[in-house]
Amino acid sequence: MHKYRLVVLNESTFEEVGFIRLSRLNIFAVSGFILILVIAIVYTVIAYTPIKEFIPGYPDAMMSHHIRQNAMKLDSIERELAMRDQYFQNINRIVNGEMPENYLNDTSTLKGQDDIVFIRSENDSILREQVEAEEQFRLSVLDKPANGKNLHELHFFTPVQGIITNSFNPLENHYGVDLVAGPNEVVKATLAGTVILAAWTLETGYVIQIQHDNNLMSVYKHNAELFKSEGEIVNAGDAIAVIGNSGELTTGPHLHLELWHNGVPLDPVNYIVF
Repeated sequence: MHKYRLVVLNESTFEEVGFIRLSRLNIFAVSGFILILVIAIVYTVIAYTPIKEFIPGYPDAMMSHHIRQNAMKLDSIERELAMRDQYFQNINRIVNGEMPENYLNDTSTLKGQDDIVFIRSENDSILREQVEAEEQFRLSVLDKPANGKNLHELHFFTPVQGIITNSFNPLENHYGVDLVAGPNEVVKATLAGTVILAAWTLETGYVIQIQHDNNLMSVYKHNAELFKSEGEIVNAGDAIAVIGNSGELTTGPHLHLELWHNGVPLDPVNYIVF
């Protein structure tokens, strides 16, 4: 094997400044080391500096940010689609009488259910008492009469077109509605039936009371004049009285109308359009 010497000379005096002994092995080793060093430097510069953005096809910082955002949005969309598909599948199962998927196994929504404390507000308690007090007078409203016809299916004739000035309020012993209409307005029967009372009372003045089918009864108070007598049969819409201001409990010309079913007072507003 031949050996070589690389000599460095002074150009002016040709004095030997230094030398390096070379061989093929040394040349390969030095060349390899230099090549590896250059590759490492180039990789570091490209990987960790903005220079990489100048490489064709390599995304810049903004593009990389958009790529990450789009990847997260795509993942969210896939999850939403999966949840929607599961929702429709469960609806289909429920319609077919089957058990929804993950209904018994998914207990994530049931955690801590024994620790839930429901607090009833003061307004909720007041509203509950009012509704319960009103509903106790309506226990038989939804019952069907003997002929199988529901009360809401009956056609009630409007006794008088007017303005309601006092609503149905059993808590204050007001078991009907007060209607104010024009002077000498004619009062009509709301349903067909038989007059069972046509008289004058000290508190409510001229009163007419009609018994209808389905255990219904209508009462018309504070009239100025009565057109029907006890025992007469009337049809819905027949004139039975004239609106007035009779009786000690009246506050002005008006009609006090009551509806009763099986001895229970009903709110006329729920059945008659005024």
